[in-house]
Amino acid sequence: MGEQKNAQAPQTQDVNQLLKIRREKLAELQENGKDPFIITKYDVTHHSQEVKDHFDELEEKTVTIAGRMMSKRVMGKASFCNIQDLKGNIQSYVARDSIGEDEYKAFKKMDIGDLVGLKGEVFKTKTGEISIHASEVTLLSKSLQILPEKFHGLTNTDIRYRQRYVDLIMNPEVKDTFIKRSQIIAAIRKYLAGQGFMEVETPMLVSNAGGAAARPFETHFNALDEDLKLRISLELYLKRLIVGGLERVYEIGRVFRNEGLDTRHNPEFTLMELYQAYTDYNGMMDLTENLYRFVAQEVLGTTTIVYNGIEMDLGKPFERITMVDAVKKYTGVDFNEIHTLEEARAVAREHHVEYEERHSKGEILNLFFEEFVEEHLVQPTFLMDHPVEISPLTKRKPENPEYVERFEFFMNGWEMANAYSELNDPIDQRERFKAQEEQLAQGNEEANTTDEDFLNALEIGMPPTGGIGYGIDRMVMLMTDSAAIRDVLLFPTMKSIKE
Repeated sequence: MGEQKNAQAPQTQDVNQLLKIRREKLAELQENGKDPFIITKYDVTHHSQEVKDHFDELEEKTVTIAGRMMSKRVMGKASFCNIQDLKGNIQSYVARDSIGEDEYKAFKKMDIGDLVGLKGEVFKTKTGEISIHASEVTLLSKSLQILPEKFHGLTNTDIRYRQRYVDLIMNPEVKDTFIKRSQIIAAIRKYLAGQGFMEVETPMLVSNAGGAAARPFETHFNALDEDLKLRISLELYLKRLIVGGLERVYEIGRVFRNEGLDTRHNPEFTLMELYQAYTDYNGMMDLTENLYRFVAQEVLGTTTIVYNGIEMDLGKPFERITMVDAVKKYTGVDFNEIHTLEEARAVAREHHVEYEERHSKGEILNLFFEEFVEEHLVQPTFLMDHPVEISPLTKRKPENPEYVERFEFFMNGWEMANAYSELNDPIDQRERFKAQEEQLAQGNEEANTTDEDFLNALEIGMPPTGGIGYGIDRMVMLMTDSAAIRDVLLFPTMKSIKE
């Protein structure tokens, strides 16, 4: 049982002494011509879970597995150890008479955290645990650090995010989250391929970062002696491809926004945008409903998501409501009855909604929505028909040009996607850019600037198009019941530790 004490030793012994012992063990191995770091490959036939799942076929058969030794119990001439790999963990019975005296001595010197290859016969212990009776144990890599003490695990969130590699080792549910993330993205690609979409890649370094309301990161390209920005969106390049005749395109990629950190925001995050020629925002609503249902069923095996104890049903038709109707529903204020900016300001003061002098009537409507409505949109909801002032790239509603054909998709009170019937009128688009430039001059650092090449593309001619952007990280958060965006980013942005 001495090895179990070793697992707890950092609390009772000098850690530096334990680290020194590990390095001494490595030096001894190297002096004896058994340096584990020169091993280049190991032939693995099975993962731990496969052995358990297919025990009936594999009983008394020889398998090889490889992974990290997470526990070891030495009992004289025989020992037990537990090996953890990608799929889980499995017990192994290691006996001196089965692997040889010298090999058994070497095994006894191995540490918790060492990476080992193990060959042996599959069997079941007297207590019914599926195990491997080892015939060979090979040290594949020496761990020179000490894993967190196993009974208390790794719970410090700051260390978990900074040392995700340790987090993945110590917390199986974390590994499961990131496996699910990969499966979610694979399911999205599968669905879109079935709908005839083509995956493309567009520039991250751009001279004009447009397509969203956000502050960009800025950098300098020495070779051309030009200032560039990191993209804040994928939109303007993907629309150029629609102009070029590709009809259905999408990109899943990192975008960068120079703004704050919180449970739902990281300065670099994964966005998916897709554009489909010859459809509108209604087509994007149908696609979104079907995509979310497909991904949930494919990855979770159900269309009911439970997040923080709240059930959200993707199986039912998603609610569709206009911004004006939603504000009226939750505040009683009907912006259809408000015709002037002064009336909008008056109703804002009455409801203690703070606005700035530059804000228009439409922007005040949006402030009402953010203040009083957003948090109520828990079940899947399409919030439709935004004011034109906050939608510079969207087609106006023909019957009501103060509003545009746009929706935001909400779940759990969060914005999950943003979609338009895309503006394809280059003259109107130039006017919208001009209005954005004026906002920029008035101090709105998130306003867009005029993109002449994009306007040129629109003048070449863009078909009627539906477009949408999805926050992939938020989608993963909901489908894995993760509390914060950092829990679904393998390496979230962290403040540097000063030496």
